[in-house]
Amino acid sequence: MRVVANSATCAVSSLCVYRLPGVFDQDEEGLVLVLDEHPDTGLHEEVRRAVRACPTNSIRVVENG
Repeated sequence: MRVVANSATCAVSSLCVYRLPGVFDQDEEGLVLVLDEHPDTGLHEEVRRAVRACPTNSIRVVENG
């Protein structure tokens, strides 16, 4: 799994950061940053939940990436 984010479409909702602060963070403007592009297997389902919760679909998962 590889996690990618598009900060250009980020709405600064912070839901991803609250859900997984070890995987996601925010820059000075509050836009999404991916801290861990290849999270441990134990986090995969939680990452998928964060992707589904993103209101602007700015985060996605590339399986086998």
